[in-house]
Order: sequence, then structure tokens, then C-alpha cells
Amino acid sequence: MVRAITLLALLCLSANTGTAAARIAKVLPHFLDLEGRESLNPSLYERDAYQALLRREPKKRSGLRFDVQWRSGQNAALRLRVELRGGIGSEATTAVIETAERHLSGFNKWTGLTLSGEKYRKFGELIAWRATLWDGETLLSEKKSFLW
Repeated sequence: MVRAITLLALLCLSANTGTAAARIAKVLPHFLDLEGRESLNPSLYERDAYQALLRREPKKRSGLRFDVQWRSGQNAALRLRVELRGGIGSEATTAVIETAERHLSGFNKWTGLTLSGEKYRKFGELIAWRATLWDGETLLSEKKSFLW
């Protein structure tokens, strides 16, 4: 009986120590106010209420930030990219923001990518987004909004 439990424990441990594939877990788009804040307080309720206010009043916005939670099974530098589709009136617009990131394999990491300033003013209203994780020219993971 002890042998069976020991064997089962070893099998479970060996299954969990393998390298995890790179993946994007979560993408949170946030409007930024004129001072670069997404919220006035650290409370999630307050953040959501402030985001609703910024959504209703575009003149109070200065940019968009995408907080992306991701992980990698390797220690190589990866490229995190967010592609945006938007519009100003009836004109369609696009934008791309990206960064190269490296972190310890197996752990989750949050990375913020920001579209602000003149690029944000020329972009207009956000319609859809797609976040991707790249290793060179190889697509490792993707998360996209419903309208992408």
C-alpha cells in the first residue's frame, strides 16, 4: 500500500514539473484619465465606476492601457503585442503597441501596454483588440475581444 501511494505521489510530482506552454491568461483594457490614472482608489469597485465615467466622458481621457497577464515555459525574451481596431466617426483606424519581455518560466507576469498622446487622439474609439505573444516569428498565444 505504501509503495502504491509513493508511486502515485512521484507520478503527480513529475507531471507538474514539466514546462508550461506560453500563454496569455487575461487582458484588461482600461481608459486613462488626464493624469494617467485608471482609478482614483485601489478598490475594484471604484475602478469599475471610474472606468464607466471615463467611457461616458471621452474628454476626460488621455489614453488606453492594456494590462496583460501571461506566462512562459521558457526564459527567452518574448514579444507581447496588442493590435487595436477603432474609429473616428465613420473612419476606421488601427494601432499596434508592443514590447519585448523576459521573465522566469512558470510564473505569471503582468505587463502594461499604453496607447496615449497623439497616437491615442488619432486612434479614436476602441472597437476591438487582440493580444498576442510571439517568439520571433512564431505565435505562441492569443486572446482577442468578441468583435475581433
